Amino acid sequence: MVIGWLSRLLVAAGLIGSAWVHWVVWDDWARFMDVVGPLFMVNVVAGPVIALAVLLWRGHWLPELAAVGFGLATLGAYVMSLTVGFFDVQEQFRTDEELWGVITEAACVVFGGVLLALRSTAHRAAGGGRPSGGHRGRHRGQPQGQGGQP
Repeated sequence: MVIGWLSRLLVAAGLIGSAWVHWVVWDDWARFMDVVGPLFMVNVVAGPVIALAVLLWRGHWLPELAAVGFGLATLGAYVMSLTVGFFDVQEQFRTDEELWGVITEAACVVFGGVLLALRSTAHRAAGGGRPSGGHRGRHRGQPQGQGGQP
């Protein structure tokens, strides 16, 4: 499916791009910060690791969820740095790195979400959804309220 592969490539590009932005900013100033410096280095390492997992481990939803979580966590920290501050960092959205960081992390969230939605749709189409009628745990012949669970 073309949409799936394109989304997968865009998620991987977003993860690699975010890692690169964090490397550049770490090298510029973040390495001197007690908390933010190590957190930036976590992004530098985690981005490519998750990107490889998204590209190579297609049989499971975990890499896609990790990509979305990576993007949301990083965007959340950035929004905090713009508003209330984040461990003594107060950003003002002035640099190219900030712009590219937002773009790459938004790509992780949006296209990771697309991959999860495609996986969910394929799962339901293959008959992996809930039983019809939503009577989970209820068996034939049992009165309502006496599902097969203790």
